[in-house]
Amino acid sequence: MFIGILIDPIIPPLIVQVTDNRGRKSKYLRALWRCHNRRVPTDALPSRSHPAGAPSTRAPQPGELAVVLDQLGLASLPEQVTHVRTLPARRAETAPWPSWAHPRVVEAYQNLGVAEPYLHQVQAATAAHESPGNRHVILATGTASGKSLAYQLPALDAIYRGEFEAQASGFDSGRATTLYLSPTKALAADQLASLRALGLPGLVAESYDGDTPQADRRFIRERANFILANPDMLHHAILPNHARWAGFLRKLKYVVVDEAHGYRGVFGAHVSLLMRRLRRVCRYYGATPVFIGASATSAEPAESFARLIGSRPTAVTAITESTAPRGATHVLLWEPEFTDAAAVNDKLSAHANGVSVRPGALGNGAGENGAPVRKSVITQSAEMLTDLVVNRTRTISFIKSRRGAEAIAQTAGRYLDEVEPGLSTRIAAYRAGYLPEERRALEASLRRGEILGVASTNALELGIDIAGLDAVLVGGWPGTRASFYQQIGRAGRAGQDTFAVLIASEDPLDTYLVHHPEDIFDRPVEKTVFDPENPYVLSPHLCAAAAEIPLRREELMVFGRTTEALLGRLVEQGYLRQRATGWFWTHPESASDFVNLRGGGSPLQIIDCETGAVIGSMDDGHAHSQGHPGAIYTHQGKTYVVEDLDEDNKVIAVSAVSPDYYTQSRDITEVTVLGAEETRQQGQVSLNYGRVRVRSQVVGYQRKSLVGQQVLGDEPLDLAPQELQTRAIWWTIPATLLHAAGIHERDIPGALHAAEHAAIGLLPLVATCDRWDIGGLSTAFHIDTEQPTIFVYDGHPGGAGFAERGFEQVGHWLRATLDTILACECELGCPSCVQSPKCGNRNEPLHKAGAARLLAALLVEADELTDEERRRLLKPLGPAVENPVAGATAAESYAVGSRVEGEPAPADVAESLTGFAATDDPF
Repeated sequence: MFIGILIDPIIPPLIVQVTDNRGRKSKYLRALWRCHNRRVPTDALPSRSHPAGAPSTRAPQPGELAVVLDQLGLASLPEQVTHVRTLPARRAETAPWPSWAHPRVVEAYQNLGVAEPYLHQVQAATAAHESPGNRHVILATGTASGKSLAYQLPALDAIYRGEFEAQASGFDSGRATTLYLSPTKALAADQLASLRALGLPGLVAESYDGDTPQADRRFIRERANFILANPDMLHHAILPNHARWAGFLRKLKYVVVDEAHGYRGVFGAHVSLLMRRLRRVCRYYGATPVFIGASATSAEPAESFARLIGSRPTAVTAITESTAPRGATHVLLWEPEFTDAAAVNDKLSAHANGVSVRPGALGNGAGENGAPVRKSVITQSAEMLTDLVVNRTRTISFIKSRRGAEAIAQTAGRYLDEVEPGLSTRIAAYRAGYLPEERRALEASLRRGEILGVASTNALELGIDIAGLDAVLVGGWPGTRASFYQQIGRAGRAGQDTFAVLIASEDPLDTYLVHHPEDIFDRPVEKTVFDPENPYVLSPHLCAAAAEIPLRREELMVFGRTTEALLGRLVEQGYLRQRATGWFWTHPESASDFVNLRGGGSPLQIIDCETGAVIGSMDDGHAHSQGHPGAIYTHQGKTYVVEDLDEDNKVIAVSAVSPDYYTQSRDITEVTVLGAEETRQQGQVSLNYGRVRVRSQVVGYQRKSLVGQQVLGDEPLDLAPQELQTRAIWWTIPATLLHAAGIHERDIPGALHAAEHAAIGLLPLVATCDRWDIGGLSTAFHIDTEQPTIFVYDGHPGGAGFAERGFEQVGHWLRATLDTILACECELGCPSCVQSPKCGNRNEPLHKAGAARLLAALLVEADELTDEERRRLLKPLGPAVENPVAGATAAESYAVGSRVEGEPAPADVAESLTGFAATDDPF
């Protein structure tokens, strides 16, 4: 308390008490200064960098926001909060139980407290009940809207009536079965518990996954009428052995595809082909099941679900309006502060002397190449999670990486040991890669409320029922609006008001979004992107389909237009044999083993060198980047260093350590153009989409401090290169255009490189991908194009649709990229704008100012800017880019006002580009 009074005797007692109790005075001293020095009105808070007239759901009321701030240990909004938005509460709208539902099934739900279903549940259930086998249903509503009942009701009605009639007549012709498919085991286990809780006579619901004991599998095949599985088991165990499953498949009435919006990219392409194979096998046994999809709110749900299951959009009924009740959700967008210690000290000193400090004023950076760095999303999440757990606020803290989830739980546990040691055992991490018994124990603890705070990957994003959660922390943009709304919807499931915080990571997309809330809240949810005709995905599925039942010519269009040509190639390569009646698989190996649905290759076992115990697994697609010698691996709060990577024996050997750093791999890349499929000439710029060959190699890794993310060292690696053929978008840009835009010859490599990094960071804004799903290359002279060129490519064989989506949305993509660079407060470039964490060239050379001029030139050449955008985005770049001369050639128009080497910049340009130093790199 003495420290609080020393700074300011009128600081609110709440903050003083928090500081006094928790003992982490340096952290809360900074929070005190921020909160007291910057009083932000709580009745309306538009984004700091977006006009106040931007569309808004509604501003939070002062009383509502006070509750949120109290939970976070804050007296008022600090400067890190860039925007606050409230998603308003919604009242319930119920409907009578449908007349077709069997009274015994209805009674089972009523016994669990469901007096009446919601209207949208009845609409979806009735559409499924009344659908013939050639029509299907997708329920695309938000989190906690009760989608389970909508698909359970028609399925249980059919099962109960069938069992009842079979017992009465002695014949089983009326019996019905249901197959439920979930992307995760945890979600399937949760659904199984809800089904068994109904206590419905005749219902035999069983889980069938990789953890199912062999002794139980025959019973499930022969007796279960509601099987909960995942796509992997359908692919590896059910379809290849469909003769054993004939009894179940012949009676298959419904197929439930839960979390359908999650099937995107390469995984989505695999699952879409798997659905076609399932429908084909069902037809063989005379069954035409109705497919019921459950999805988060998504764009064009009928069209997306139809593509997923291999049907026509007109054959899918979409229910999209939720009538379930929901409390209000207050969402804060949070941009962590810069970590420079000198800047913090200067601020405190200035405050003590009554001097204001410009937000963003920085001292010397501590990141790569001297760049400023912000507090890491892991540290910020751990601090907030600690505050919330101390306040007994049940919280999920999401983050994209497994390592991040472990680090947040571990760091928050250390903080709690300092503050209230008894609470450190009530924090846990949850992610894929745990052993089955660990997952089950964690899920049970979550349901019982024994865990107050959990740090999780998106494994808990899905619809597992965890009632009573109060808050959600989202550590870094999760990749799509659908995922974001799923994550923030995990709290407030009992109808109570709740809050969520999106904590920006050091990533260009995160930087853009926290300053452009309209792109989060006021745009429709993304369209799901996947390409089932990718030849690298389709070819092995054709082999698997032929192994299940020989392929006939009349059914080839089910798999797409390229099917016959691919079959010819597979025959030539000896994989299939063609006869008069169709195409046959004739090898003794299982064709399904040639397909990896999740695109990660076969897993490597992670073994503790000291005990010999298997502590986890890692797919081989991540082995070079995350399992290389020297890599830091975290599991259940324990940290290990990789001693050896044995790819031949599929083993990663690790030893326990306690480092104060984490590791990040680096790779180098070569790209060869194989052929352009589409080309647009945009002024002098050629924009292309097509096939490329990418050769990449992990060549080293960095050690970075856990606090502050300072680079502690670079270590070389000697790993074999990897090669793939994929799809890319690329720009070829004449050097004359770059010169005319004010980019000096020596700065061209850095400008191209920085623009490439920023564009990769922003592509997930328009394509449903993650930054790590894509790669890029830039060069001042490419041997295939003979010009300066920027490539952005899909990181999956054959492509995943991401580059294609960027080609379609190139204007919005590049506008957002330029906006992010101009809005970033750094001077020479940082991880929030043009630096990349996976750059094989150690982020050299980079030229932030040149990247902005280059992107502006691309937009002007393509005529992609409105008058308002031209004023807002181009003015900081000066007259060279802002005011092309009417009627002049592009090069002439850019030359107006641009400076030549050795000439001083105009005043407005010099002011806006202060500190932008050109690199002298001779590259």
